Order: sequence, then C-alpha cells, then structure tokens
Amino acid sequence: MFTLPDKAVIACVHLPPTPGSPRYGGSVDHIYESALGEAEILLRHGVDALIVENFRDAPFHPRSVPVETAATVAGVTREVVRLSTVPTGVAVLRNDASAALGIAVATGADFIRVNVHVGAVLSEQGVLTGNAHETLRLRRALDSDVAIYADARVKHSQPFVYTDLATEVRDLSQRADGVIVSGELTGLETSPEDLLTARRVTRGPLLVGSGVTPENLPAVFAHADGFIVGSYFKADGVPGNAVDEARVEALMDRVRALRGSDGPRTDRTAA
Repeated sequence: MFTLPDKAVIACVHLPPTPGSPRYGGSVDHIYESALGEAEILLRHGVDALIVENFRDAPFHPRSVPVETAATVAGVTREVVRLSTVPTGVAVLRNDASAALGIAVATGADFIRVNVHVGAVLSEQGVLTGNAHETLRLRRALDSDVAIYADARVKHSQPFVYTDLATEVRDLSQRADGVIVSGELTGLETSPEDLLTARRVTRGPLLVGSGVTPENLPAVFAHADGFIVGSYFKADGVPGNAVDEARVEALMDRVRALRGSDGPRTDRTAA
C-alpha cells in the first residue's frame, strides 16, 4: 500500500455537479477543466495528496450512485491521477464504497474514503449502513492494495450502533487502513477531544476530516497523521466556491512552519 507522509495535507478536488445531478450545468468539459485546474493550484503549493469527490452532486444518493455518476468520477479521477505527482484518492458520495474502490482500481488511484464503513447512522439521506464485508471482499477479489480510509462519527449523521467514539474507532481500525475524525457538519472544526479519544485507541493512520484552518491547526497537529482540507481552500471558506490560491498558500505555509517545529517528518504506511 502507498505511504502517507506524516502530517499530510490531503486536498479535496470537488467536482462541479455531474450529469444527472440536479445542478448539472450541461458541460462535461467544464467538469474536467475545473477539476484539473484546481488540482494544479493545489499541487503547486505542495499538498501531499489529492482526493476527488462528487461533492456538488447534492442531494446525494444514499448508497449506489447511477452509472453516469460513476463514469464521470472515473474519467476525471484518471486525468487527475495522470496529472498528480502525489497520492490520489476518490470518494463517491454519499456512501458508494464499491464504486469508489472500482474507480480507484481502474484509474490507478491510491486510496478511497468511505463515510460509513461499519455500523449504521441516520443521515439526511436516511439510514446509511456500513458494508465493510462487501468492500473488503471486493478489494480481495480485485487483487487490489487500494487503501480504505473510513470516517468515525461521520458528519451530517447520528449513530445507531456505537454509543461512544472509542468503540467505533476500535472496530474501524480492524476493518480499515486509516480512521477519519471530523466535525458535525462540513467545514466545522474537528474536536481536539474527539481526536485524542481516537488517538488513544488506534495505532494506524488517523486523519482530521474537516474544519482545518491556519488558526486551529496547532490544536490538532500533534495528534493527527494527516488533514483532509476542502472548505478552507475555497473562496471565503465556502465549500461550494472555487479554490482560492491565497488560502492554499496560507495553510500550507502554516503546515510547513509546524512541521519545522515538530521535528523531522516520518512516513506512516496504510496497513
């Protein structure tokens, strides 16, 4: 499996609405141009990984996405992989892990993000259930080493199965290659207390999944192995806006400063 640099910044490449989604603008070319243009900006400022997401397709299908969505995400992901000089992942929202894994294998991507991998939650899409049994068997059947990063207490949801974060993280650690802890909603700060709870019960890669800014990064920097950044990189910090290069530069400058004060970087491999 690929090696995730310690304190890695994983930048989101949020696709414009894809064909079939309510806000699709009618141009597939625009989707490709937007994704590749934003990926170039992010790479220029030294992000450590990219993740392609059909973020602007809301309202999302709760489980399997239609073929036109999967096809568009796959096509764009392949172009981003070809452009990228860093590991690249894919997330198919809201929770189509099979599509994400198939796309990753077919496009040469390195990892996927799964919102609900174990247990079940009540979300704005209804009840979402984890399908770790299917996803792990599919990965074996495809003879793949694509890493699976999965959310604990995923945002925009309430858990049905796990009454405490620590128990969910323990289970996830047995079924995923890395754990993601986020705030309650997109763009909201991840609780340092939740991060510490997760850190105590997992030795594998632990990522902050939302809300990172140059101002709050020091509070979580020491306890996380990486940071998924979407909203902060957008104009005015609004997740639906385009990438703002000045904000990318500001956050990456802060990360580099903290890396310098935190000692030498190490690599953590998804296992």
